[in-house]
Amino acid sequence: MAQITIDIPDDLAQQLAPFQNQFSSLFTQLIAPTLLGQPTQNPSTPDHNLISTSGTYQEILDFLISRPTSEQIIHFKVSNASQNRLQTLLQENREASLTAAEIAELDLYEQLDTLIAFLKIRAYTTLNTAPKN
Repeated sequence: MAQITIDIPDDLAQQLAPFQNQFSSLFTQLIAPTLLGQPTQNPSTPDHNLISTSGTYQEILDFLISRPTSEQIIHFKVSNASQNRLQTLLQENREASLTAAEIAELDLYEQLDTLIAFLKIRAYTTLNTAPKN
């Protein structure tokens, strides 16, 4: 398997360390189709729910590519469609009626939520430690 090395800030690397074993899978399922224009997985496969998650991932990726300010990061929210899908998954989780693919989708939403939470904490810290004029 090929290995890709990227440079990221030390504090971000530390925050992402718990997710290290999931990077390859996330890249394969979400980033590669976006960057390489590869088709997403066949909807008949058990992972078809990743398509809707991929839309959420794309929203987050597009937001980060836009080089948002700290204030924009703090106020970032995913679209209503993504929020509605998450609410549906959470309700089905409470009813214990999730499929394996939906459990994986919910796990991915949790990872994305954690990533955004870390970004918001960092942005908030940056705003509050910046020298005031």
